[in-house]
Amino acid sequence: MKLYYSPGASSLAPHIVIHEAGLEVEFDRVDLNTQTTASGLRFCKVNPKGNVPALALRNGEVLTEVSVILEYLADHVPDRRLLPAPGSFDRYRVQEWVGFIGTELHKGFGPLWDRLMPDAARRLAVQCLQRQLTYLDRCLDGRSYLMGDKFTIADAYCFTVLSWARFHRLDLGDYPAVRAFMHEVANRPMVRKAMEAEGLMQAA
Repeated sequence: MKLYYSPGASSLAPHIVIHEAGLEVEFDRVDLNTQTTASGLRFCKVNPKGNVPALALRNGEVLTEVSVILEYLADHVPDRRLLPAPGSFDRYRVQEWVGFIGTELHKGFGPLWDRLMPDAARRLAVQCLQRQLTYLDRCLDGRSYLMGDKFTIADAYCFTVLSWARFHRLDLGDYPAVRAFMHEVANRPMVRKAMEAEGLMQAA
């Protein structure tokens, strides 16, 4: 398998899960501005949508969309318990979290990447994110991870998206449980390994 990624983008989530799962996967960095990969490919030939992540499979198929890729990777190593067993209620809870992260947090940050966004519109987008962060903070109170004490694909995705806060002057200081969660995840060895590989932090 090969993961097409861009440093710090949502593709960091599957990058983290790959290391947590101990999977053998190649990595190909994508320049989203030029739509070319480090290996010299035109990325549109891999993923016509033009965004990361994309996961090329051994059978020639390509998976896109972070939520699907996370589930696919986790199901390859059920013993790692990155995603509960199919049919279990806990699996639906993890999928519920992944849905929340994708629709309320990931997409919530979307408008903030637009440099031409008017200040009033930016303030509105930030207010929407703050409401979701307040909810998330309540849910994380007393927990290490979204599902309690067990790290899952939802945590990898949530950590990735919330790491964008620093780019947009979005202060997480009012959300102590969220900050504790970010610290907890950031200190996982496999998370550090993924971030180091993407140049997001220096190797220890």
